Amino acid sequence: MGQDLSNMRVEYTFTPLHEADLDPDPVRQFERWFQAAVEAGLDLPNAMVLATADAGGRPAARYVLLKEFDSDGFVFYTHADSPKGQQLRDNPRAALVFYWHPMHRQVRIEGTVEMLDADRAEAYFRTRPRGSQVSARVAPQSSRLDSREHLQQRAVEVESEFSGAPVPRPGNWHGFRVRPEVIEFWQGQENRLHDRIVYRRREGAWDLARLAP
Repeated sequence: MGQDLSNMRVEYTFTPLHEADLDPDPVRQFERWFQAAVEAGLDLPNAMVLATADAGGRPAARYVLLKEFDSDGFVFYTHADSPKGQQLRDNPRAALVFYWHPMHRQVRIEGTVEMLDADRAEAYFRTRPRGSQVSARVAPQSSRLDSREHLQQRAVEVESEFSGAPVPRPGNWHGFRVRPEVIEFWQGQENRLHDRIVYRRREGAWDLARLAP
């Protein structure tokens, strides 16, 4: 049975986005917007859609959490043997999307992807809550399970195996960095006359342009 969603809409009202107000460095501009989302008390402002494609060009997308960012790029962690890990090996490019709904703001990022070294992954793994460390060892990510009870039993077994000791990082659990080549800032405006400012990296410098909504 179909459902008509044609009347499901919202009017966007927020401060217009002017080029003169933007930082010439898009990562610093991202930091401004990200900090504003944090200060606004938004749930999981670091949640982002990660879009990848396999060697045949078939796309896939899912939410992951941004764990750090700087001038080198945007970092997240996952199982390297998962479908997204395999896709990133076969086709080391990705797109990220942040959407902070109450502020009517979106950021899109496109770039190349590189795996971080094991020491970097180890250092971050040690900061995770123990329960998250256990879950990383419970089962290969995205593999088929017999039941939820089986998953829970595996968690009990892993916790028991390493009782009183640190939980080792799985060897296939790594960090990935998206090195940006394109960063677009979208600010919702009235009557769908949205502001879109895109930065593109050209010969080591950032070029800024306004796009039609």
